[in-house]
Amino acid sequence: MSTQPLLVAHNLHKRFGSVHAVRGITFALGEGEIYSLLGPNGAGKTTTIGLLTTLLRPDKGDATIAGFSVTRQPHRVREIIGVVPQEIALYDDLSARENLRFWGRMVGLRGAALKARVEEALDLAELRDRADDKVATFSGGMKRRLNIVVGLLHRPRILFLDEPTVGIDPQSRRRILDTVKELNRQGLTVLYTTHYMEEAQELSHRIGIIDHGQLIAEGTLDELIAQTGVGERILLTLERLPADFAPERDGLTLMEGVRGVYTDGETLAFEVDDANARLPALLLRLQALGLSVRRIELQEPNLEAVFLHLTGRALRE
Repeated sequence: MSTQPLLVAHNLHKRFGSVHAVRGITFALGEGEIYSLLGPNGAGKTTTIGLLTTLLRPDKGDATIAGFSVTRQPHRVREIIGVVPQEIALYDDLSARENLRFWGRMVGLRGAALKARVEEALDLAELRDRADDKVATFSGGMKRRLNIVVGLLHRPRILFLDEPTVGIDPQSRRRILDTVKELNRQGLTVLYTTHYMEEAQELSHRIGIIDHGQLIAEGTLDELIAQTGVGERILLTLERLPADFAPERDGLTLMEGVRGVYTDGETLAFEVDDANARLPALLLRLQALGLSVRRIELQEPNLEAVFLHLTGRALRE
C-alpha cells in the first residue's frame, strides 16, 4: 500500500435546500488502501460519494483523484474511477452477460477486449452458470455481485462501493467482503461506505466516522481507540428498563471507574477502566435500584465503543 494519496478531499460542502448534507468533509486516501466511511443512514455517506464521483457538484470545496479535480476535470476523473451505487443499476429484462456487454460499451470497450472483460467479470461474480439468465430471476445477493463487477469492467484505479451489502443474505455478504479484500490484494484502491460496524472493522486499513454530514474522527482502529480513550465495556441486559430511567440521577455515572453510561433498548452499556473490577459494584447498585439483570457481556475496546463514545448512541440501521 502506497503512502501517496490517490484521493484528496478538501472542505466539501453540499446542501439540499435547508438540509446541510455534507459539512466540510476533508480526508485523503492512499493508493492501495481500503478506507471505510462508517455512519448511520442519513449521515452523508452517499452524498459524499456523489461529490467524489462527479455525480454531484460541491457547493464549496473540491477533491482530486490522481491529481484531477472533480469540479474542473470531471471527465478525467471518470476515466479512472469505478462506481457501485447503493441502488442496483442493472436491467432486469437482460441477462447477466447482456448487462455486462451494455455497461462495457458505455465505458468504451469493444470487440475482443469487451468479450474478455465480460468473461472475467462473470467469473469474479461467480455467475458463469447463470450468465444467460435474466437478471429478474436473480436473488438480491446475485444482483449485488453483478452490480459490483459492472464497476470493474474498465479496470479503474479506485472503486467506490456505496453500502454494497444492504438487504442481502449472510452468505452473499460474505462473498462480497471476500471479493473486496481480494481486489484490494491485487492493488485496487477502495472507498467503502457502510453502517455495519463489523464490515468496517474487518475490511479497512483506515476508517472515517461520519455523522450529521461531518467527519468526526478517522484513523486505524487502534488510532481511533487511542484518540477517543475508550475503555472496556460492560453490557448488562435488564429484565425491564423503566421509561424514566436516568443514569445520572441514579448515581451510575459517578461510580468509581465508570467513564460513561449508555442505554440501548433494554441494555445498559458501561464504559469502564477495568470491567472485571467494576462489575460487582455495578450489579449491587442495579440491585439496589430494583433492576434485574438477565445477561452480562464484557467487551474489549472496539469500533462500536468508539462510535458510541463519539456520538452518544449505538449504530443501527
